[in-house]
Amino acid sequence: MYPTVPKHVPYSPLYQKALEIFRISRSISHYFVDDLCYLQPNGKEDPTIYFSGDIVQQSNSLAPKILKAEQQTFSEDKHKYAASLNRLTNMLYKNCERLELSHSNGKDFMPVLRRELKVFRKLQRTWMLTL
Repeated sequence: MYPTVPKHVPYSPLYQKALEIFRISRSISHYFVDDLCYLQPNGKEDPTIYFSGDIVQQSNSLAPKILKAEQQTFSEDKHKYAASLNRLTNMLYKNCERLELSHSNGKDFMPVLRRELKVFRKLQRTWMLTL
């Protein structure tokens, strides 16, 4: 699932936090799928079910983007991947806010994910200065 990195390369704290966010978002998504997979009384599906899949996909993309940015040799390329990671983090945070408005028991766990994303953003700012 994730690109292989040689054993001698230590993972950054940002990378570790990205993996943790992925695990949390995947667990939260399971709660949402169970609650939102039913049809509404008008026969339509709940549109917020797609946001639960989006948070998993977006959080799954965090770690590979970090590795790609760190593996680049030119600073322009590093900053390009860092900007892409920043946009991805913002989209993930927005989808968390959207899921908090849904009618599911899983929304009780969204503050946990948002708190981890805030920590990730702080680490990300420091990490971007080291690129």
